[in-house]
Amino acid sequence: MPIKADFAIINANELVTLKGTSSKPLVKEEMRNLGVIKDGAVAVKDGKIVAVGTTKEVLDKLEKGFEVIDAAGKLVTPGLIDPHVHLIFAGSREEELEMMAVKGVPYLEIKARGGGMPTTLKKTGEATTEELLRKTMKILDTMLIHGTTTIEAKSGYEMTLKGEIRQLEIIRTLNKTHPIDLVPTFMAQGIPFEYENRVDQLTDEIVEKWVPEIAKRGLAEYCDVFCEKGYFNVEQSRRILTACMNHGMKPRIHADWLAHSGGARLGAELGVVSADHLIFTPMEEIDALVEKGVIGTFLPTTPFCYLGTYANAREIISRGLPVALATDLSAADMCESMQMMMTIAVLKMKMTTEEALTAATINAAHSIERAHEIGSLEEGKRADIVIFDAPNHKFFPYHYGVNLAEKVFKNGKLVAEKGRRVK
Repeated sequence: MPIKADFAIINANELVTLKGTSSKPLVKEEMRNLGVIKDGAVAVKDGKIVAVGTTKEVLDKLEKGFEVIDAAGKLVTPGLIDPHVHLIFAGSREEELEMMAVKGVPYLEIKARGGGMPTTLKKTGEATTEELLRKTMKILDTMLIHGTTTIEAKSGYEMTLKGEIRQLEIIRTLNKTHPIDLVPTFMAQGIPFEYENRVDQLTDEIVEKWVPEIAKRGLAEYCDVFCEKGYFNVEQSRRILTACMNHGMKPRIHADWLAHSGGARLGAELGVVSADHLIFTPMEEIDALVEKGVIGTFLPTTPFCYLGTYANAREIISRGLPVALATDLSAADMCESMQMMMTIAVLKMKMTTEEALTAATINAAHSIERAHEIGSLEEGKRADIVIFDAPNHKFFPYHYGVNLAEKVFKNGKLVAEKGRRVK
């Protein structure tokens, strides 16, 4: 019996399906198998994918009366997924970026001089909710036109109970009003100026007051903590994540960005969903993450902006850790483009383009436990699809510095075209 469809995208030079990858994240050589269909097509009905194959195969299956969208020999992929975003903040820190990149001033020294994350906490706390909504909506629009259709969105840039609730409520509002799906995470991130020498007291407040209230309001699916020198130590991080887990949130962790902090080891101990950064993580701790089924998320912007060390992607992948990519968009380093993350991953981290695209789609979907719905082009999944103005997937690191996303579909609706959001 012919299949009904609202529309079909046909004549893709490459249709990247990543078929058969929903049950578990891809590791090692699996990350290089994109499931590419030449002269591919994908059909959509009521926001879901109903047929995938060659153009001839799909057209032969469909009942007449559907719209045809001609990919004209271009690249078609699943919507890109960004599983690590510090979304809501006021102000900017471009002066600090130049201090680090040009003058070589270390991140923690800038913080000691009165800059860094505490300045963002102060500015964000002073901003109105309307100001934060406007700024965040603009960020989401930029992500969308670059092909990102789902993100994980963290709080953490106010670090008061009232402020963190406000941030998570903004995420909830945007989830209802913006095409991008936002997965909410409560994060214990910066240390406010007034708590610089009282981090244990701040930890007590988070554990005893913040976490129960946030959980009672149902504002966060995940929890995260900045387990780094000068921020939360291992024991403080353990207390925060354990409290969140006891209140139904699933754990993530920032680990080993500035130095070996013990964060990855703690992540393995607690069985976090994702351990992020992993720049200074010893390989025996990577092995522990593999054993516990944790996903490692690489954040290429931080070493790119700070001229620092990159995570050892080749060694980490060879040990069997499934890896995702994310922008780590924040007040410290502003980049909304997952296309750029793939470029840096290939050119600086020596990942293959196939590994980078896998990390930006299906493995990123596994990182936010959405792989049954998104991250690949398969029958029954959501129709989150991007047509790129490129002949094949190798173009991501080759033609960089531009937006290659020509058309972006979210749940089967055209939401961005040629660099503009479609409303």
